[in-house]
Amino acid sequence: MDKNTLVGSIESYVDEVWDDVLDDIAALVAIPSVEDMNTAAPGAPWGTGPRRALDEGLAIARRLGLEPHDLDGYIGYADLSGDSSHQLATIAHLDVVPAGDGWATDPFSMMRHDGYLLGRGVLDDKGPAAVTLWAAHYFVRRRERPPYTLRILLGVNEETGMGDVGHYLANNDEPSFLFTPDAEFPVVCGEKGCFNAELSFPVQTDGSVIRMEGGTAQNAIPSAASALVRAEVASLPTSPDITLESAGTGLVRIQAAGRGGHAALPQGTVNAFGVLFSYLRDNVLFSASERSWVEFEDLVFSAYDGSLLGIAATDDVFDPLTCISGTFRMEGGAFVQSIDCRYPKSTNAERIAARLGQTASDHGVTMRVTHEKRPFFVDPDSDVVQALLGAYNEFTGSDARPMTIGGGTYARRFSRAAGFGPVEPDAHDPEWVGQMHGPNEGISEELLRQSLKMDIYAIARLMELEL
Repeated sequence: MDKNTLVGSIESYVDEVWDDVLDDIAALVAIPSVEDMNTAAPGAPWGTGPRRALDEGLAIARRLGLEPHDLDGYIGYADLSGDSSHQLATIAHLDVVPAGDGWATDPFSMMRHDGYLLGRGVLDDKGPAAVTLWAAHYFVRRRERPPYTLRILLGVNEETGMGDVGHYLANNDEPSFLFTPDAEFPVVCGEKGCFNAELSFPVQTDGSVIRMEGGTAQNAIPSAASALVRAEVASLPTSPDITLESAGTGLVRIQAAGRGGHAALPQGTVNAFGVLFSYLRDNVLFSASERSWVEFEDLVFSAYDGSLLGIAATDDVFDPLTCISGTFRMEGGAFVQSIDCRYPKSTNAERIAARLGQTASDHGVTMRVTHEKRPFFVDPDSDVVQALLGAYNEFTGSDARPMTIGGGTYARRFSRAAGFGPVEPDAHDPEWVGQMHGPNEGISEELLRQSLKMDIYAIARLMELEL
């Protein structure tokens, strides 16, 4: 099929099915598919929420004429068989991070408002997952056997470890090529490395801070945080984004508000813990034994590029390192916080661990490394990356180039893979539209509609290559 005929066919198809696509996205968003190991069971290794979401995703696939497969609840996929058993695949995920605070709408009820879709997962990654299923349906309706088997993978453990892909790769061959719509346009050919750690500081017997907690996930910048401190509420000044509440004689509960978002995209966010520690510091709500801890937290929250911690890094391929703290909890008589660093190829986890660990130790804080993933990079001039790039440029009239990101996606788990949408890095969304992992998560409906067209076109062009 020539280009103009193909584009016209795709445009007509999307116009016809779009309302049904939205219905499927809404059905997926309605399921709180957050990992819950307390409800894990055979067939539901990540808990009942992810299990329900996988059931819904596979039911959509079956209705759209694909052949669904459930791998014991770890992951699922749906096939359109081709002339070759070699597979061209997409992979998206149906699990989500917890809703968290600060929503103006019900996070598990998709809302259409002024050209945007709002709800947990509309962007990350249930909306794009539904789009891949409907992209496959376009080829089902053509009633032509494609050159390669088209496989739509549906993961349910992306947010908390990617154990779903580990299970898949232990039992299945890799696709010849795969792209994930859990990234950015025009096409992502590289992802930063990931370094995760936990920092602990013991509660001081003579301390002012008794409790501190907040955050929903280590890879999400928190929009709310709280602390219980020894003080008199009447003696404390008011401050923007700070709420004070008496918690008994000589006790005050301090609530801090920020602007949440994804750990890999801290620009434009406000970490609620940074707000909280600034208030503690400015009002000397700490004892002498807590001073070093508060000074350390000032290094963590005053800059998200790691420069104050001595771990800043950049290079010719990736954007600079980012470092955020996503959660605080009380455990074993200590304040325990998570650290999430996304780093370029000019540094490595060992250097970050050594420098951050030493800075923490100098302030009486202990560090434990919990997870590490190396940077991922594929040749931006390869035929598969150029096919994805061409789909984007032809549909948008752009002259964009391949890019790298800070987020960690499924692509890094495969030998030949890339990221393809649906985020537009330079988009200027209204203030009330939140980022992925934050409150009021949203995406432009028109952008998601365009991504369906581009997915179809990209699959058609990839089917023409020697994979």
